[in-house]
Amino acid sequence: MSKLTSFKEFVKKNPKLLKPVKEGKMTWQKYYEMYDLYGEDHEVWKEYIGQKEVVEAAGTAATTASITDFLGWFKNVDLDGLQEGINSVSRVIGVLQDFGTKDSTTNTKSEYKPRPLYKHFED
Repeated sequence: MSKLTSFKEFVKKNPKLLKPVKEGKMTWQKYYEMYDLYGEDHEVWKEYIGQKEVVEAAGTAATTASITDFLGWFKNVDLDGLQEGINSVSRVIGVLQDFGTKDSTTNTKSEYKPRPLYKHFED
């Protein structure tokens, strides 16, 4: 594999290198020369790629903070009140279902009309 293709793979692994180029602070030629002289593992790259660890650490801290916030919120939840609320909602839904079924059953049944006593089979 040539140096150029290995440099391209290095850039793909480290997308943080794009930002200084877009801002005009660095050029791809300078990056390639640094890569050619020092290689991938040199301290020179810490300035451009070293931010990666800082961002990852901040992301981990934010995730940990959000989990602790959620657990703190969950501790403050009144489970008895929550259960009562769920029971109330289920009762309301049950009542609404009863109204719906009563209306539909009365509409589908035809009323019973007894045949007169004096009338025989189609007389």
